[in-house]
Amino acid sequence: MPPQHLSTGQLGENIACHYLGKKGYRIVVRNYTNTSGVRLGEIDIVALYKGKIVFVEVKTRTKKGEDALPPEANINRDKLRKLMRIGNVYLQETRQKDKAYGFDAITVVIDELSGKALVKHLPDIFL
Repeated sequence: MPPQHLSTGQLGENIACHYLGKKGYRIVVRNYTNTSGVRLGEIDIVALYKGKIVFVEVKTRTKKGEDALPPEANINRDKLRKLMRIGNVYLQETRQKDKAYGFDAITVVIDELSGKALVKHLPDIFL
């Protein structure tokens, strides 16, 4: 069972970080928001993988039935636009505009009965 003090989103992000770490990603920042100007949103995870900056969106759901929409259904055009904007701000603020980068998504579905999580990694969600 997940610890009671963690929200579903926090738990999903922890699971995603562990998953990425096992795949060779190095986590640089979690829950990044821009430090100046109008708040543009948040990037759940910023990681490095094979010399590339990877911005990772994490969507987590608890399993409540077979008819539930998969978490990735919530990654729509508006969400992708926001990710692109905040990702560009991160690159500017960290002076890494010339570095290779990409956007991944990780979905986590937590079965409340068993406490197990199903993780799906969707690399390069922008083509």
